[in-house]
Amino acid sequence: MSLLVEAAAMDDIKAAESRLAGLALRTPLIRLNHPDTAVNIYLKLENLQPVGAFKIRSIGNILKSSRAEELHHGVYTASSGNSGYALALLSRRLGIPATVYLPETAPEGKCASIRWMGAKINKVPYADWWDIICNHSADGEPGLYIDAVCHPAAIAGNATIGLEIVQDLPDVDTVVVPFGGGGVACGIASAIRELKPGIRILAAESEMSTPFTSALEAGRIVQVENRPSFISGIGGSSVLPEMWPLAQRMLDGSVVSSLAAVADAVRIMFQYNHVVAEGAGATALAGALSLDASGPIVCVITGGNIDAAHMIAILQGGIP
Repeated sequence: MSLLVEAAAMDDIKAAESRLAGLALRTPLIRLNHPDTAVNIYLKLENLQPVGAFKIRSIGNILKSSRAEELHHGVYTASSGNSGYALALLSRRLGIPATVYLPETAPEGKCASIRWMGAKINKVPYADWWDIICNHSADGEPGLYIDAVCHPAAIAGNATIGLEIVQDLPDVDTVVVPFGGGGVACGIASAIRELKPGIRILAAESEMSTPFTSALEAGRIVQVENRPSFISGIGGSSVLPEMWPLAQRMLDGSVVSSLAAVADAVRIMFQYNHVVAEGAGATALAGALSLDASGPIVCVITGGNIDAAHMIAILQGGIP
């Protein structure tokens, strides 16, 4: 892997689309039914993927483009939950062992799904977990590290979402994408910049962790506080150095939402569209509801793996 991550070329995106056929869904793009929105908002429902999140695209494309000898000793990753679930499912199909490193704060619902698929879980302190992500490896761990953020095949797999958005809604004005490591946002932007470069692409973050927004304001990578919350799938201590140049170039800005606004977005999708979204995925809608746009806005609902207790609290009007 090169030191800096590059945008996915259209040939690589098309190859990923072929590899993922029959593995990842072409997810629906539906209009938000909320009666009080002033703009047309659409939901790209990656929460409907077989693992409840877009990660099946990135990890699926990595595994399907890897050589058999690379996978011989198994695979492992560091994940907040959704990457781990996707890796567990796909490695089970391949018949190879998988290990998932999770932060100690990982939701139990995601942990249970990973265990159910037969993968080994190692829960580690947040700082140790973040080091694995930054180093793209864990000391003493055999097998192939699956980097669902920076790997070129991950970027190309994620880019298939952007391909589908432009095909299904050619007049889209703005696309809002949750920003975790930046792999899905930059992947989607790779396809959109090739097909319709005038579309505005915004990163969605929550007030609990704003690595990309803070980096944009400073003009460089900065360290930020990452406060635990029910929004577990995004946020970090900083933008990854490998991702920063690409994210800065490909994304038009960011939108930050409060915890209350994200909880409202979860409720709105459930009430008006019968959609179950996790906190990270709902940041896209929370951000979109605060925007002005001259045309349709697409919110990428990246996942739906929310703990039942969190969902109950939100539907009762609270913030978990």
